[in-house]
Amino acid sequence: MSAYDFSATRLFVEPDLAEGGELALEGAPANYLRNVLRMVEGDGLLVFNGRDGEWRATVASVAKKRVVLSVATREREQTPLPNVRLLFAPLKHARLDYMVQKAVEMGAGRLTPVVTRRTQVARVNLERMRANVVEAAEQCGVLAIPVVDEPIRLDAALAGWPADEPLLFCDEDAGMESATAALALVAGRPIGVLVGPEGGFDPEERAALLAHSAAVRIGLGPRILRADTAAVAALAIVQAIAGDWVEGR
Repeated sequence: MSAYDFSATRLFVEPDLAEGGELALEGAPANYLRNVLRMVEGDGLLVFNGRDGEWRATVASVAKKRVVLSVATREREQTPLPNVRLLFAPLKHARLDYMVQKAVEMGAGRLTPVVTRRTQVARVNLERMRANVVEAAEQCGVLAIPVVDEPIRLDAALAGWPADEPLLFCDEDAGMESATAALALVAGRPIGVLVGPEGGFDPEERAALLAHSAAVRIGLGPRILRADTAAVAALAIVQAIAGDWVEGR
């Protein structure tokens, strides 16, 4: 049996957390506890803020617009952000929601929208992205809340990319052996994973990637994947070969 309590309600909060403290929640968090979960005085839950670990708390009082929580004991120490960064061409709402949620579940510590020449979405709703990050963290026991970056153009992202940090980009012309070999060499290091738009990178972008000193192309198998599926597949490969799915890392 798992030592983690998967049945407990988890709630992300902004304030600092400490033993014996009280949290006066208003707005959306209070509405969620009071009207969605129907919590009453004495009910228990877990709270976290991405900084102070995870704490056991109890509902102290429920009012029309406010829910007060009493913080008791720390259940888990804070964990650091994972060292995997996902860079992706923005997608339409539903598919972007899915990709963001799955990236959090798969252990991405930073999410960066990258605008390419074939990107079909002109604007990115960063608040919606952050809300999906928090929701996924609440549901999946994640303590470190991934960073959501402002969108950046691909050429600017490449120009500012650290030379000593591998940037793996998904390339349909690369074989699976390229992923295995490349990841074996960078295990345990910070890694960037770049997923292009529908239709792939244009020839000039692909040439710029291949010429970049930190870029390494990887294949995702014999089938053409949609961009959101490719992101999940790439993160799975990275974590399985070079990431925190490997015992001792």
